Amino acid sequence: MRLIIGNKNYSSWSMRPWVLLTELGIPFEEHKVLFDFAPGSPFYTALQGVGPAGRVPVAVEADGFSVWDSLAIIEYIADQHPDKAVWPLAARQRATARALCAEMHSGFGKLRSLCPMNIEAELQALGPKLLAEEPGLAADLARIDAIWSEQLAAQGGPFLFGEFTAADAYFAPVVMRVTRYGLPLSPAAAAYVKRMEATRSVSAWVADALAEHVWVPEDEPYRTAPPTMA
Repeated sequence: MRLIIGNKNYSSWSMRPWVLLTELGIPFEEHKVLFDFAPGSPFYTALQGVGPAGRVPVAVEADGFSVWDSLAIIEYIADQHPDKAVWPLAARQRATARALCAEMHSGFGKLRSLCPMNIEAELQALGPKLLAEEPGLAADLARIDAIWSEQLAAQGGPFLFGEFTAADAYFAPVVMRVTRYGLPLSPAAAAYVKRMEATRSVSAWVADALAEHVWVPEDEPYRTAPPTMA
C-alpha cells in the first residue's frame, strides 16, 4: 500500500495513519507531496485520480483502489490486517476507542484552529496566553486531559487501551500541539505525552518533520518566517 501524505511538520491528518502503520510494523510505501494550495499546483496534480477530495492522506493499493480520509484509512488497515491489533480486541473497548477517534475527528475545533500542528515551531509562551483568552480552548484541553487520564486509569496504561492502538495514533497530533504550545496537563496525561513522544513511530515522524525546512505561510498564523529564514 502507498500512503500519500503532506508535510510532516504541518499535516496532522497525515500523521495518524503513518504513525499507526509504523508503530504496528505494517509495510507501506510513503509518498510525500508538499503543500501548495495554488490551483493546478504539483500538490493537487499528485492527487488527481486517487484523492477525489483533494486532501491528504490517501491510501492507494497497487491496482489503483484508493481510500481517503484518515479514519476510513485506519478502518481499511484494520480490515486488511486482522492479525494486527489496530483496535482493542474486546468489543466494548473497541467501541470506546472508535468513539474517541470519532470525537477527535469531528471535534475540538478551538484546539485545531488556535493551535495548528507545527512541530518545528517553539510556541510554548503562546499556549498559556491563548488558554487565558479562549475559554473554548480551555474546554477542549480539559476534555482531552479527561480522556487520557480516565482511559489510562481504567486500562492501566501505558497507552489508552493498554497496547498501542488506532486511538493512540489518532491523538498523536494532539501530543504535538500540547508540547509545542506549552499546554498544561495533569500528571497522568503529561506522562502519557512523554510515552507517546518516545514511541518509534512518533519520534521518527518528528525527526522527519524537523528535517523538512519547508515554509508554508497558510499554516503559520503566529510567525512571519521560521528561525532559519528570519
